[in-house]
Amino acid sequence: MNTTSSNGTGTPAVKAAATRDRILAAAARTLSLKGYSATRLSDIAERAGVRPPAVYYYFSSREELIAEVMAVGQLRLREHVETALAALPDDTPPMDRICAAVEAHLQVELHLSDFATAVSRNSGQLPEDIRARLRADSGAYFDLWRDLLARARAAGAIRNDIDLRAARMLVMGALNWTPEWWNPRQGSLTGVIRTAQSLVRHGLGAP
Repeated sequence: MNTTSSNGTGTPAVKAAATRDRILAAAARTLSLKGYSATRLSDIAERAGVRPPAVYYYFSSREELIAEVMAVGQLRLREHVETALAALPDDTPPMDRICAAVEAHLQVELHLSDFATAVSRNSGQLPEDIRARLRADSGAYFDLWRDLLARARAAGAIRNDIDLRAARMLVMGALNWTPEWWNPRQGSLTGVIRTAQSLVRHGLGAP
């Protein structure tokens, strides 16, 4: 039996997949720490433990690698929030669902995934061609938040004088900005989550 075929079960294929994943993880970590403009392929290669030319075996360009990191990050962020919401009882009040989404977003962004942090820190720096490739999945996450706020408004949990679109953009903007300033040595993740939940609940909530 040939154990070196590229059908996904042979040793070379497994090693190649592992190396590709390691490069992706290294790129996510570098992007989350340095940002788009300061991220170099040489930095990624060093963190991944490969020579810089090896990166081009798996990704045709720096932009392709970064685009995939962002796509994975967006997907992980959305799936984590969706999973947290799906675990709630059906009768969970709408504002509690919004606060659960706030917690899940901050958990994955600040603690669980360099990929999600890379998305939050770099979305505004990306060239238009990369942003265009990511727009569909980004739109799906915006739709999730649009639905959460609309349901809360329909249930009377959000004040009528609140502009829902502005509220969505402000809440998501604040959540996505958190990696830029949060330092675990200056405050716990739990404290950040509780503060964000309180601001959202009392800022949007009806008296």
